[in-house]
Amino acid sequence: MTLVDTNVLLDLVTDDANWAEWSQGWLEPAALRGPLVINEGVYAEFSLGFRRIEEVDGVLASARLDTIAIPREALFLTGKAFQRYRASGGARGSVLPDFLIGAHATTAKLPLLTRDTRRYRRHFPTVQLLAPAD
Repeated sequence: MTLVDTNVLLDLVTDDANWAEWSQGWLEPAALRGPLVINEGVYAEFSLGFRRIEEVDGVLASARLDTIAIPREALFLTGKAFQRYRASGGARGSVLPDFLIGAHATTAKLPLLTRDTRRYRRHFPTVQLLAPAD
């Protein structure tokens, strides 16, 4: 099972000139190893670009992506990691979904397919990242 980050999904639906090929190239082998999943945080971020829930669900179904719940221990870890981030001067901004995703991958021991590695590496160093080389 592989947890997929929002940016990978957006690359595909927007046909991003720089990243769509990379994202597709990593999704296919990940799907061969096991199910591709997202959590509620990814679903919420991804849904911003759609007008109707049926559109979101259709895209996810065609990509064979299932949504799985974030376990309570991951929610707790999210809060603690975000608290440390804020205490070290981190901006309030819209980074909380990244903490939900990173904590979920950490506690469930899931590899995370993403191209945004900086925050994950810093706050969730044990997560196996499937990402572009830095």
